[in-house]
Amino acid sequence: MSARSAGTLPAEVVSEILAITLKLARPFDHPTVLTEIVAAARHVLDAEQGSIFIHDVETGDLVMNASADLPQVRVPAGRGLVGHCAQLREVINVPDCYADPRFNNEVDRLSGTRTRCMLSLPLIGYDGNLVGVLQLLNKRSGTFDAQDEQAAELLAAQCAAALQRVMATEALLAADHLHEEIRVAREIQMSGLPDTMPTLPGYDGAGLFRPTEQTGGDLFDFVPVGQHGMFLLLGDATGHGIGPALSATQVRAMVRVALRLGADLDAIHAQVNNQLLHDLPDDRFVTAFLGLLDVRSHTVRFHAAGQAPLLHLHAATGEVTWQGATTIPMGALELAEADPSHTLEMAPGDVLGLISDGIYEYHDQQGQLFGEERVANVVREFQHRSMAEVAERLLLAAQEFGNGVRQEDDITIVMLRRLPE
Repeated sequence: MSARSAGTLPAEVVSEILAITLKLARPFDHPTVLTEIVAAARHVLDAEQGSIFIHDVETGDLVMNASADLPQVRVPAGRGLVGHCAQLREVINVPDCYADPRFNNEVDRLSGTRTRCMLSLPLIGYDGNLVGVLQLLNKRSGTFDAQDEQAAELLAAQCAAALQRVMATEALLAADHLHEEIRVAREIQMSGLPDTMPTLPGYDGAGLFRPTEQTGGDLFDFVPVGQHGMFLLLGDATGHGIGPALSATQVRAMVRVALRLGADLDAIHAQVNNQLLHDLPDDRFVTAFLGLLDVRSHTVRFHAAGQAPLLHLHAATGEVTWQGATTIPMGALELAEADPSHTLEMAPGDVLGLISDGIYEYHDQQGQLFGEERVANVVREFQHRSMAEVAERLLLAAQEFGNGVRQEDDITIVMLRRLPE
């Protein structure tokens, strides 16, 4: 999907996709999540019917269990529209199925229905592997158009993630030991975090995440925006373990979907906040930094939703200033309209540090906190090194300060530096 077309979907479709994204994060068994995905896709695309073929990794076939009354349908890779969709990994939009030689009418013959038009969508997981193919049949108002394809592509990405998560969860439940289950969950969460910051002229950055347990409720992300920008995300879902990890992963997914739909910073903050309010339990919320770096103006526009303090090292003077939260945590109260964003200017050599409570509140055996001053000293000392090294130095300094005290909170560090001119 091109950047030019990313903002063309109607607002109601955008809202529906964001709502579906969070709904699919809830715990479902395999049959239920398949039903939810088909129902959501039919609703958004106004289709009469829908079906999902799951990719059999061992055989390469596409498999659909149509219903209790119909036998299993198994299609070899490359055969029929579903096989071609899986092979090409591309959306296939067919306005007249019986005029397309690739169409396999086996399901029509077994069910007694007739397929007029069809939209086939590859379901690609976070790891780039094929999960399956989603097919939508017979648009009620005619045939599927380019706007339907755009909405379906975005929806398919979330459906693939939900399916992959359910499959992983079922694999965990089948494991013999809890340790093995948590280890796999950690791999899933860690694989979704960026390895490096996208390359931007004149800037260096890095992120680091160390959960308290095998999984944690912190998150961070770097998302390129056009040729001159980057979206910065750091968040902390209340609690520790698998539950907050799911909340954190879903916040990241919603932000990425909103960016692909062309939403601006303020709208993303308001929409994600309001969706979390309706879907999270009353005692749960997410603190987050949502920022947009513009390398032309060297500014970071941001919302600090309960996330504080933010470190700003001014290279010209060596002074460190601290920015508090600019608004309440996400999911706490509904926002009738988007709050105005705040702006931070990055002079040559300046460093921006987004650091979770796990560093500031790391304590020693006497209960003394690592605190802001020690954080500032580490950043000053290593400001001319790579930001990846600065993040590692901060973690090491906190651990050495603790002198054997166990880490009690998730640790996430995002460092950004404007390189000297």
